[in-house]
Amino acid sequence: MIVRDGAAARDAADGPRLAGRRCVVTGAARGIGAEIARTYVRAGATVALLDVSPDVKALAAELDGPAEVADVVDVQATRDALGRLVAVLGGIDVLVNNAGILRITPLLDISVEEWDVVMDVNARSMLVTTQVAARAMIAAGRGGRIVNMASMGAKRAGASQAHYAASKAAVVALTQAAAIELGPHGITVNAICPGYVLTEMGAATRTPEMVAGWSATSPLGRCAEPADVAGMALFLASDDAAYCTGQAFNVTGGMMMH
Repeated sequence: MIVRDGAAARDAADGPRLAGRRCVVTGAARGIGAEIARTYVRAGATVALLDVSPDVKALAAELDGPAEVADVVDVQATRDALGRLVAVLGGIDVLVNNAGILRITPLLDISVEEWDVVMDVNARSMLVTTQVAARAMIAAGRGGRIVNMASMGAKRAGASQAHYAASKAAVVALTQAAAIELGPHGITVNAICPGYVLTEMGAATRTPEMVAGWSATSPLGRCAEPADVAGMALFLASDDAAYCTGQAFNVTGGMMMH
């Protein structure tokens, strides 16, 4: 509450933290992506949405912004959809690469096809969107922010999540390489590593007992809500994070402390 009150006081004095920023959020139809989009709009940004689900159109109407329906596995469709959003916005200042999937499969049962789709959605798609957004940012000469959604699993893999953990570790490495190459253009690139977040993704595979067990591993005694992750995404998109780049920030409630 103290942090949020402080942010509110600053916004009242200096204006919304993202006033005038043009943002695109992928994987925005629900969960963390939708919460980030709503948070950015409250902070004064104009937000465009991209998701494979047509439900993204309803959120776009709520937020009074454009949306595109595209599957990030389809490289050309993703390039085209993001290009159209950037054109509608008149440029792009912030890209949030949030699109992702979770698969729970024992290591010896993971098929090559399942491995590939997890890697394609969770990691390769970020290369594609980053290339489109970064080229637009460089051409505009105004710098920019790229925020990639990784996971606590990138740093500490779990059983039956080999492909998921590997894909999120790839996100962290991509973030670091992109930060090095794009930094000279004034573009920061950072990743967020959430712990257990209670969203629709993975809901079918968890039980109340599992949630209680996860919560017990946090000094705060709870799992994350989407708003916890959105708060970090807001920070990274704002001027407050101007000197942060190439980092993988834990949002784990102390489940991981390095």
